Amino acid sequence: MTAFVRTVLGDIEPSALGVTYAHEHLVIDGGRPVELEPDFDLSNVDAMATEVAAAMELGLGAVVDAMPCDCGRSALKLAELSRRTGLHIVAPTGLHHDRFYGPSHWSHRLNVEQLADLFVADIEDGIDAYDYSGPFVERTQHRAGVIKLGGSEGSLSDRDHLVFGAAAAAHRRTGASILTHCERGTGGLEQVRSLLDGGVTPEHVALSHVDKVVDRGYHRELAATGVALEYDGSFRWGDADNGTLRLLGWMAEDDLLDHVVLGMDAARQGYYTVYGGAPGLTWLLDGFATAMEDRGLGADVRRRLLVDNPARVFAFASIDRGISA
Repeated sequence: MTAFVRTVLGDIEPSALGVTYAHEHLVIDGGRPVELEPDFDLSNVDAMATEVAAAMELGLGAVVDAMPCDCGRSALKLAELSRRTGLHIVAPTGLHHDRFYGPSHWSHRLNVEQLADLFVADIEDGIDAYDYSGPFVERTQHRAGVIKLGGSEGSLSDRDHLVFGAAAAAHRRTGASILTHCERGTGGLEQVRSLLDGGVTPEHVALSHVDKVVDRGYHRELAATGVALEYDGSFRWGDADNGTLRLLGWMAEDDLLDHVVLGMDAARQGYYTVYGGAPGLTWLLDGFATAMEDRGLGADVRRRLLVDNPARVFAFASIDRGISA
C-alpha cells in the first residue's frame, strides 16, 4: 500500500505536507475546555485564517490539530479553514484529559472495544458533525488522520489505560498514527510501553511536550524506543535558558534528530497575534528559526524536524502485519 497522510479534506502523499507543525490547536469550538478557561475559545475561523495566512507566507504547509473527541473539536470548521487557506490539516480522534470531560462523561461508561470502534469510525467513515456531544451521530465527509491521547502526570491512570488500549486497537485496525500528551513532559516511557504492548508501530507514535523535562538521558531513552518526541515549549522559557534549544543540541550531538518533530501547542487566544497575543503561529519559522541558527542548527536541521520527520511519523502504517484487532 502506498503511504499516505489523511487530512481533513482527503488523503495526500506524505511528501505533500511540506513544513508541518506537529501539535497545534487551530479550532477549539466551545465545550468543557472553554467553560473552564475562556482563553481556549478558538472558534473564530476568520481570525484563525488570518493567523494561518501569515505563517503560510513563511512556508507553513500543514498542521496536526490536537483537539480530540467532544472537547471543542469541529471537523466542519477545520475543513473550512483548510479550504480557505490551502493549509493541510490533520484532524484528530481520541480522548483528552479527563478534566476536559468531567465525571459523568460517556467515556467513563464505555469499554476498550467500544471506544476503539468510535475512533475507527472517525478515521474510516467520518467525524461526527456533533462531535459525540449528544444522542445523535451524523458522519461528515471529513475523516480523522491521527489519534490524540491525554496521559496523566507521572504515570497512566486507570482511565488512561482504557483509552490507550482503545487507541492501540484503533491503530492496529487502521494504521493511524498516535499523538500523546505527556503531562509536564512526564510518563513518556510508560506511555510507550502501553502502546507497544498493544501492538502499535513505534515509528508512528509521537510523545508531546516532553521538552518540558530537560534531561538528556530521558530523551535518549525515549528515542531508543523508536518513537518521535514532539517539542513545543520553545517559546515558553521566558528569561531562563531555552531548554528546548538545549535538548535539540543534545539530540544533534547524539544523532537522534530523526526522532524529533516540532509544534507550538498554541491553545490560547493569548498565543495568537490576531487576538493581540504572542508569539503568533509564525514563531517556529521566524523567531525560533533564528534562535536555532544561532545555535548552529541550520536549515538542514529545520528541514528534518519540520518536513522529513512529520511526513514519516504521520503517514499511516501498513496494517498488513498479521495482528488482529
